[in-house]
Amino acid sequence: MWGKSSEPGFKSMVAEPPAPNPVTEVARMPATSSRTTSSIGKTIRLYGEVFSEVELYLDGEVEGSLEVRHLLTIGPSGKVKANVKARDLVVWGTIDGDVEVHERISIMKGASIVGDIKTAGIVIEDGAYFKGGIDIIKPAGTKEPEASASLVSSAAAR
Repeated sequence: MWGKSSEPGFKSMVAEPPAPNPVTEVARMPATSSRTTSSIGKTIRLYGEVFSEVELYLDGEVEGSLEVRHLLTIGPSGKVKANVKARDLVVWGTIDGDVEVHERISIMKGASIVGDIKTAGIVIEDGAYFKGGIDIIKPAGTKEPEASASLVSSAAAR
């Protein structure tokens, strides 16, 4: 009867869920009650300083400076002409400017970055374009071994 798809010639009136979009699936992190995501769409162009305390998905254009305290995802249509600071960064579009990422940057196939990168971790997929320098920094919780510091101080005392 109703809802049975085994009947010949029967077409379900319920729409199938859309196929997952790899761009948005990679950009998503496990949701928590305190996490919010904002987005800047394809038709939006911003000039000036952009600052976000929440995750940001950018598929439009930004020129100036861009700082995000959480995950920043530059979508395939995203174009950034700015210095960028973020905790984590996933790039599918283009960035023209220096990038500083506290934890990890992922430059995906088809993405382009022209500028210097300063980060604790980096992933560059085949087919991505990068021109600039990379400065790998120590993660915030890492300390230098104390043994080497004591050897230096004892050698200086001699």
